[in-house]
Formats: sequence, C-alpha cells, structure tokens
Amino acid sequence: MAAPPAKKQLILNAFAMQAPGHLNPGLFRYPGDKGTSYNDLSHWISLARKLDEAKFHAIFFADVLGGYDVYKGPANLNPTIPAAAQFPINDPLYSIPALAAATESISFGVTASTTYETPYALARRFGTVDHLTNGRIGWNVVTSYLDSAARNFGLDTQIEHDERYRIADEYMHVAYKLWEGSWQDDAVNPGPAGYADPKGVRQINHEGKYFKVPGPALTSPSPQRTPLILQAGTSGAGKAFAARHAEAIFLNGHAPELVKPSVESIREQAKEAGRNPEDIKVLGGALVIVAETDEAAQAKFQDLVSYGDREGALALFGGWSGIDINKWGDEEDFRFVQQPAIRSMVNHWASTIPGSEGKVWNKNAIAEYLVIGGNGPKIIGSPKTVADEIERWVEVADVDGFNLSYATVPGTFDDIIEFLLPELRRRGLFWDDYAVKGGTFRENVYGKAGQKRLLPNHIGAQYVWREGEEIPQYALKEKETEGKGQA
Repeated sequence: MAAPPAKKQLILNAFAMQAPGHLNPGLFRYPGDKGTSYNDLSHWISLARKLDEAKFHAIFFADVLGGYDVYKGPANLNPTIPAAAQFPINDPLYSIPALAAATESISFGVTASTTYETPYALARRFGTVDHLTNGRIGWNVVTSYLDSAARNFGLDTQIEHDERYRIADEYMHVAYKLWEGSWQDDAVNPGPAGYADPKGVRQINHEGKYFKVPGPALTSPSPQRTPLILQAGTSGAGKAFAARHAEAIFLNGHAPELVKPSVESIREQAKEAGRNPEDIKVLGGALVIVAETDEAAQAKFQDLVSYGDREGALALFGGWSGIDINKWGDEEDFRFVQQPAIRSMVNHWASTIPGSEGKVWNKNAIAEYLVIGGNGPKIIGSPKTVADEIERWVEVADVDGFNLSYATVPGTFDDIIEFLLPELRRRGLFWDDYAVKGGTFRENVYGKAGQKRLLPNHIGAQYVWREGEEIPQYALKEKETEGKGQA
C-alpha cells in the first residue's frame, strides 16, 4: 500500500505596515496595541525577535506612496487621518538592517514601486540591504494604485494600468542586469593588486523604451544578488507579470474556491514561460483570530471590531476601488447599485462571506466587514477550527502559505504563536525550525541550503555573467502584458 503523500509545509509571513494601522483602522486605541509605536525601532525589533523565535518565514511589509483620499473627496484625508488608516506611514526599508542584526533567521519582504523610483537607485538600495542582512531581503514588486501617489510624484493622473506593467517588465530586466550581470562572482578579491579586478566589472549598457542605464551596479555582488522577488497582482497583466518574474505571489480572495483559478492560471503561464510551476510559491492572505474555543475567538473578534473606525474603513475602500461611496445614501444596498465595479465586489462578498444571508449591504455593512482584516478572509475560531480552514485552503487552492495580517500588534501574533502554530505543527503543516538557520530568504522559501541565487529557469538568470558572453538584449512584446483589472 502506497504511503500517503507528504503534507505541504506552509510558508507563514507576518503581514505588517510601518504605520499606526494597516488593515485595522482605529485599532491603535485597543488596550495593549502597539501600533502607535511604529516610529520606535525597538518596537519592530521586539516583534521581529518574537516572530523569529516562532520560526515565521518573514515579515512582509506593505507600503503605499499616498493617502487614501477618495472617500468624501476629492483629495480629502479627513476620514483617513483620525483613523490612522495607513497614514502616516514610514519607508520600511530603512529599519531592515537593524531588524536583521537583532534576529537570526527571519527574512523581510519590502514593498517598492517600479512606477515612482528608478531601477538604478532601487538596485543600489536593495543590493545594500541584501549585504547588510546577509541575504534576508525580498522585494515585493508593485506598480502602485493610488491616484494620490501619482499626484505626489508630479503626474496629473496614474499611468494607464497595463502600461505600468510594461514599464515594470523592462524595469525588472534592468535590475537583473545590474544585480546578476555587471559583476563577476570573483571580481572582489582585496589584495596587493587592488580591491577588485576591473576586468570583472562591466557596464550593462541597457537602452530600452523606458530606461537607459549604462551601469555597472554600484554595489558589489551580495549574498542573493537579486533579492527574492515577491508580487501581488491579480489582473491579466499582473498574473502574466507574476508568471515571468515572481518567486512568491500574494493572492487575496475570500474563499479557496475563488482563488484556485488564479493559482492555476499563474502556474500554467509559468510553465509556458519555461519555468517549473511549483517554483512560484503562492501565498493567500488572511486575518486569523484564534483562542481556546470557537466561542472565545468569536467574542474576541467582536470586542476588536468595537474599536474599529468605520470612516477609516470606508476611506480604505475608496483607495482600493477608486470610488467614493459617500455619493450613495446610507441605507443603499450596494448589491443593486448601477456602478458595476461596486455591485460586483459587494455581490462577491454577499455570496461568499458566512452569515451574509438576508444581509443588507449598505455603507455600515461594508465598513463593518472591512474594519479589521480589510478585503480578505477572516478565519476565526479554536486552533482546530482555524487549522481545518487553513488546511482546506491548501487542499482546494493549492496555496503554499499565508500572509497573516493583524487586528492588534503584537496581540494577534501572540495568539497565533500560542494557539495556532502548535496545532499546525502537530498536523505536519509547519516546520519546527528554519530549513537553513541564518540562511537567505530564498534558501528558506525553497527549503534548500545553497539556493541563494535565482533558479536557472528564472527569467533573470539569463543575465548571470558567463565568460565570453555579452549581456542579452531586452525586448518586450506588448501583447505579453495585455490584461484587464486593477491589481
């Protein structure tokens, strides 16, 4: 009799933001929440040490480059500011070397935009941090979605959606050339003849539609060279981009049955691009509220919700959707409004969220749903209940892990560590220790010592310095990024 297949061990990241609140507007007021300490480096060091000890793979830092100013707008931050709805917010990259120095193995995913920063500068910043963390850094590649960010960077409106992805694709190739192709592995060899061999350093001479970068990279080869590439896009263009570039992709959805088609689509496109589909690690997003019993967890959830700021939640909704729902009446049922984007979104919630039968989805209902955990699933219950649902996600959607958001920090993670992780370990769903203690982000994501560099079939690996070979030329066919959607 054949042995049952081994269970997939989960990748678990803490999903955070260096702001008073992330997906929890108003919860900075909850007793014991440390969100208001976001400016204090010791706060982040304490959290990183706790998660490192618990063997979380990474802290995944989200980021935005503008305020949520659509709701009751235009350009109105009045609902956003009192709720601390992702405002104010700090650049997360600056803290990462300190967090790495205070921990042993946990890695750090940092969001940075291809729309508002040049590839030469970004390659230098991430190359520097890859050195200072000994390879424990990942880049969450985004093209940005807020109109306020576009205005703050000198544009009247956002660059068209699919055009942002065409820019991003060339951007990635410039970065790969700098990280992988401008320095030989053994170019740095300090000694009597000098610090590095000039024959081992070359210009990349990139000239494309959007960028002209002679190079070479200002940073010498770091442990990973290219940081682990993370991405979160669900549009046609976003999924095509992920299939080419992502090593881990964050897919948000309310139910595994709804996420499954996107997982299958990305893996199939990866296969068509010559990659092993299993090389892309797919992460779902969830808020987990766990306690000793289902009843205790539900009571905890309701207590948390009572501190949430509904106006802040609607401000977040306005930024995510680009639509000001203040234009509709307070009792309007958004399942039936004439705005297709809102109607589709709300009907999606109504058909998938437990307890929605007969519910009127007015402004208050939308705010109530979004006030903790944002537009993602809430998994609430005892360790068994939560672990059962997590296991169902793995079985149905073929996800490889989760970005776990928080209602309070560090409270939500304390509960996950105390109640959930032992149950996941009992089921063989979560490791007892890092695959490579003190290893790079890529080594621990793939569970393989020595896998510091991009996999050979990754699109960026074509730029690895090979003796006697020139750096390949870049050309993107525009059809490769065609697709509909907003992410």
